[in-house]
Amino acid sequence: MPVLAKSREKILTETLRTYAATIRWGTIEQAESFVDPAYRAAHPLTQLDLDRYKQVRFTNYNDSAPVPVNDDEVNQTVEIGVVNVHTQEARSFIDRQVWKYDRKAKLWLLSSGLPDITRKD
Repeated sequence: MPVLAKSREKILTETLRTYAATIRWGTIEQAESFVDPAYRAAHPLTQLDLDRYKQVRFTNYNDSAPVPVNDDEVNQTVEIGVVNVHTQEARSFIDRQVWKYDRKAKLWLLSSGLPDITRKD
């Protein structure tokens, strides 16, 4: 199993912590800033996507430890809870995240996109 360099590991830890807080307490537009720009360009958020995110409140973000794939990539599995603001229906789903390190920018980017709140795990 790959071992991440200390500074890269520290940046990853801070990135994952900040992303979790942003998903839980911030806006989806703020969370989108963590997504790899290439992914954002290929999969832009539509108005329908934004409207769907506005229909839910994130109530839980239960993350597992990141699993290194190689020096520049980690996987993380997160159980996310949401409540529909109109019906008060609560549910949770699994978000399988892929984070990649941008060596030039010296930061970790989410290359798997924002949580798919339409999932019903």
